[in-house]
Amino acid sequence: MAISMYQVSVPVFLKTLANLSAILDKGAAFAEAKKVDPSVLLGYRLAPDMLSLTRQVQIASDHAKRGTARLAGVEAPVYEDTEASFAELKARIDKTIAFIHTVKPAQIDGSEAREITLKLGGNTRTLSGQTYLLHNALPNFFFHVTTAYAILRHCGVEIGKSDFLGQI
Repeated sequence: MAISMYQVSVPVFLKTLANLSAILDKGAAFAEAKKVDPSVLLGYRLAPDMLSLTRQVQIASDHAKRGTARLAGVEAPVYEDTEASFAELKARIDKTIAFIHTVKPAQIDGSEAREITLKLGGNTRTLSGQTYLLHNALPNFFFHVTTAYAILRHCGVEIGKSDFLGQI
C-alpha cells in the first residue's frame, strides 16, 4: 500500500498541536496554583544553549505550518514570534491548526516526489517530499514539541506520557 502523505502529516500535526495546547493549559494552571510568574516557565530552558519554552512552541508551530504548506505547494502564513503568555502561545497554535485545516488531502497526496528546497544554515538542500516529511518536518516538529513538554515537566508541571500522546 502506498503511503498517504496527507495521512502521515496533517492528522499528526493537528493531534500533536492539540496535545501541546492542552499541555500549555496545564502549565498555565500550574503557574497560577503555585504562584509562579508565568514568564519564568515561558523563559525556561533545559540547558543554557537550548531555546526557551516559548521558542520551542513557536518553532513547533512553524514546522507544522511550513511542513504542511511545502507539501501542498502553498505559502505558509508568517507569524511575528511575539507571544509572551500561555494564552498567546495557545492562540498561535489555534492559528496554525486553522491554517492546516485549509489544506485538502489532494494538495498533499502525491507529493512524495515533489521537490522541496530548504535553507538549512547557510546551505540550500533539495529533498523529495517524502524525504522532507519523514526526515526533516516530522522529526523537527516532534523535537520541539517534546522539548516544550520536557521543560514543563522538569519545572514540576504534572504531565505525563498520556498528555503528550493524547487519546488514541
